[in-house]
Amino acid sequence: MKIKKLKGLSLHIIPFAEVKNLGISERVKKILNLVLGNRVVILHGRLRAEEEARLIEDTMALVDHLKNFKGIELAVIEPDLKKEGVFTKMKYQMAKRLVGDSSAITVIGPASLIKEIKRDPKRLELLLR
Repeated sequence: MKIKKLKGLSLHIIPFAEVKNLGISERVKKILNLVLGNRVVILHGRLRAEEEARLIEDTMALVDHLKNFKGIELAVIEPDLKKEGVFTKMKYQMAKRLVGDSSAITVIGPASLIKEIKRDPKRLELLLR
């Protein structure tokens, strides 16, 4: 049995407070710069829909121009509130509006490094190449 050594894996954790005041362009640029550096980014919080769309657009533009860049893998895990009561859901929504969606975790990494991201409501599983 041949064992492969994993070399060069780097995780970069970004706290929500570090990106909450950045605009769409600045957030996307920060994330893409890290991913282009072959890092897996763990963002405490969730990108807004327009930020995710911009990230995907910019990524597609880079795929054509950078030789070894194959794109990104992105996944989000957030609390499952389906079984919670109405009061808990209301508290969650109020907190989300006041401080942003910081209860989620977003994982973004280069497609050349991440083979697949498996997701279920309680965990993420990264399969690396």
